[in-house]
Amino acid sequence: MTASACWVVLGLVHLLPALALLRPSMVSSLYGVEAGSGAALLLQHRAALFLVVLIICIWAALRPEVRQLASVAVAVSMISFLWLYAAAGQPPSLRQIAIVDLVALPFLVAAGWFALRPLVGS
Repeated sequence: MTASACWVVLGLVHLLPALALLRPSMVSSLYGVEAGSGAALLLQHRAALFLVVLIICIWAALRPEVRQLASVAVAVSMISFLWLYAAAGQPPSLRQIAIVDLVALPFLVAAGWFALRPLVGS
């Protein structure tokens, strides 16, 4: 699998959560939070950050020179969620999100390996 394909997959993983920025009703369906609550507002802001991650993934798919920084940004996003999810006792309402991130981890590892390989070989 090519590095660009890995970045496309990672971008697709972040597409649905990013769309919650434009469709606040998605916050309730994705996270089980009551619409209009303070938590829903924070999760909608989280959707804006996922839009940034999505843009980073698309950019990395198109421009190899940004892939090292993109690897760090996406890794922080995905791994921090999985760590927090585990530390919180794996809340059932977030299980599907954790599964998607776990399935996407090999793509992140591959994308990061392709991006960081030139640094390791130096």
